[in-house]
Amino acid sequence: MKWNLRWAAAKCDIWRPVDLQAAFAKVGFTPSLSKVAALWGGTPVTVRLDDLDKICAALQCTVADLMEAEPVAAAEGLEEPQRAVGGEAGAVRPVPRGDGRRQLRPPN
Repeated sequence: MKWNLRWAAAKCDIWRPVDLQAAFAKVGFTPSLSKVAALWGGTPVTVRLDDLDKICAALQCTVADLMEAEPVAAAEGLEEPQRAVGGEAGAVRPVPRGDGRRQLRPPN
C-alpha cells in the first residue's frame, strides 16, 4: 500500500505535523505528536480502523485518498510468482549422507 497522508493533508492546506495534530483535535482524535510525526514521516505498518476513520474525518477525504494499492510483485521486487516446494515433477529431494552415521550435537 502507498500511504498518501501528506497529499491528503496538502489538499487541506496542512503542511506540518503540528498543524495535522490540530486538525485531528477538531474531530476528537488526540494522538501524541510523536505518533502524528510517525504517520506524517512514513508508511505505518498498522492503522486502527477507528483512527483511520478519524483521520479521514479530519482531512475530509476517503480511505482511497489516504491509501493506494500497489502490486505485490512490484513492492517486493519479485520477478516471477513463487512456487510451492515440490510443485514441479521430478523435483530434487534431499538425500541422506552415504556413510550412514549421524553426528549428535549437544543442545544449545
